[in-house]
Amino acid sequence: MQKQTRTFVVLGMIALLSGCEGTGPSTQNGAVAGGMLGALAGGIIGNNSGHNTLGGAAIGAALGAVAGGTIGNSVDHQNGTIYHSEAEATTRYVVSEAPPPPPPQQEYVGPQPTPDAVWISGYYAWNGSDYAWVPGHWEIPPPGYAVYVRPHWVYRRGGYVYIRGYWH
Repeated sequence: MQKQTRTFVVLGMIALLSGCEGTGPSTQNGAVAGGMLGALAGGIIGNNSGHNTLGGAAIGAALGAVAGGTIGNSVDHQNGTIYHSEAEATTRYVVSEAPPPPPPQQEYVGPQPTPDAVWISGYYAWNGSDYAWVPGHWEIPPPGYAVYVRPHWVYRRGGYVYIRGYWH
């Protein structure tokens, strides 16, 4: 195996196995899925363009993991699941009176995927002008965190500020 190919294989394995500490479940799932799809596509391209299947797979895995993780991270931010403090979860949404959310929707709680997964009940998230339903889901707490604080309004300096859900 060429030295350059070995380097790409090592980098690809590091990207896939390093994990995404301190991020939400969509970031982690996106990185793994993106890495696997990138490895497959990179391997095919590498094989078709000079029989460098392993090098192509390693490069594809690394790039796919980064792309998938980035997309998943965006979803985690939208769901409000990767904030680790109230300060991180504080929005710029300030109103004179906290608008009451609609009644919660009924939801099905599927089986717990792993013993350490925590059920995050569905809730209405404020988007600056209205509420949007965020369905409940199982989530593995980030390392060092155990309690999920649901989204809520806090009175500060003459107005109510919306706080996204976060891990504490």
